[in-house]
Amino acid sequence: MATKKTAATKPAAKSEGDKGAADLDKQFEAAAKAALKTREDPGNEMKLRLYALYKQATEGDVSGSRPGMFDFVGAAKYDAWAKLKGTSRDDAKKKYIDLVKRLS
Repeated sequence: MATKKTAATKPAAKSEGDKGAADLDKQFEAAAKAALKTREDPGNEMKLRLYALYKQATEGDVSGSRPGMFDFVGAAKYDAWAKLKGTSRDDAKKKYIDLVKRLS
């Protein structure tokens, strides 16, 4: 009885898309750390923008219900995040990275 030889299988090489995504994730993580170390207070509007982009990049579209009318900060955060509905996570990461670079 003859035995059948099979070719050794190689693990698939990472595609350019996988490498780009990993690089984007590293840049995003570095930007998130850098955002915490800014020397000057960027102001409330910029903080809301950073918050919204970060949430969109890490969680996707806004979820849950909008905080009540007496939770001014929570409502402002929710509204800023809701404005980004439909933005892809990768696009949000890129915008976040660019914004942090401008602040640095």
